[in-house]
Amino acid sequence: MSLKQSALIALAVSLASISAWELYWRGQGYWPTLNDDKDLWAVHRARVEEATEKDFVIVGSSRAYFDIQVGAFEAATGRKPIQLSATGSSPLPAFHDIVRNTDFRGTVIMGVTPPLFFSTTFPMAPPWERIQGKVDHYQERTYAQRLNYPLSAFLQQNLVFMSGDEEEWADDIDLKSLLGRIRLGNRTGAPQMPPFYFFGEVSADRNMRMTPQTVTDTALANSVARVWAFFGKGAPPPDKDATMAFFLSDLEAFRARGGSLVLVRCPSNGGFREAEKHVTPRTDFWDDLVAQAQVPAYHFEDYESLKGLTCPEESHLSGPDADYFTQELVRLMQADGAIPNR
Repeated sequence: MSLKQSALIALAVSLASISAWELYWRGQGYWPTLNDDKDLWAVHRARVEEATEKDFVIVGSSRAYFDIQVGAFEAATGRKPIQLSATGSSPLPAFHDIVRNTDFRGTVIMGVTPPLFFSTTFPMAPPWERIQGKVDHYQERTYAQRLNYPLSAFLQQNLVFMSGDEEEWADDIDLKSLLGRIRLGNRTGAPQMPPFYFFGEVSADRNMRMTPQTVTDTALANSVARVWAFFGKGAPPPDKDATMAFFLSDLEAFRARGGSLVLVRCPSNGGFREAEKHVTPRTDFWDDLVAQAQVPAYHFEDYESLKGLTCPEESHLSGPDADYFTQELVRLMQADGAIPNR
């Protein structure tokens, strides 16, 4: 057999195998999704370098990511925001990066999830390390990585089997995740994290939106809520003094060069909200943060138009409710002069 024939046979077998694998997972109900990874974050972090005083940057944890919708914000303000929030993360490293490594003098909208905002400044702690890893990747990425990402994103958006999110969902289908589903028993006796299923889909403009299934499937929503409860039980006590000092130092530098900051407390409810009241009571944490920061601040419980919103899994809004929350938040900020009218 000639080399050419061998190559053609190998190509045919490869294409047949890839097609079969792709069709199998599509038959299981999966669809192509963009990975919410450090490369996508870096693409949007780069936009900050050219942003003007009229632009908006959003930093925060997953609530600011899910609840502030990019399209709804742009429709209400005429400016597309740069979404730099990250799941399971403190907003402080991203804000620090903007303050210390850019000349941005526009408006930063900072989502405050108290258990994460006040969690820690320890570099190896997950709430800090998760977002700092994205910041470091942006600062250190090579030209090869920059050139490779558009091809990778194209494949992710068109092939199901390219799914491989950094979050490592329990229902991911990359090889590492499939191997991870093999259970050999709990040999250590340590508490086991409940399965954490995919419940939000990101777009190329880093707009994160809850999947419709999470809204309609109570079992799925409850499974996500159990993950929140698991994280809460294992979390160390908040480090208010260190986080406040770190934040206020950056805020002072940001305001000194003409930047503006708005604090936003997005909705939570159910058992998650009760846990927050116990671990980070509003008077001691949110109210004190606002008093020391002296910036415009919006807590969902302070507004009749927002306090009735319900999170399907206790911590994030559905897509339609996130659209409404975004529109109403913009209206309130514009009415107060916190951001300019369109």
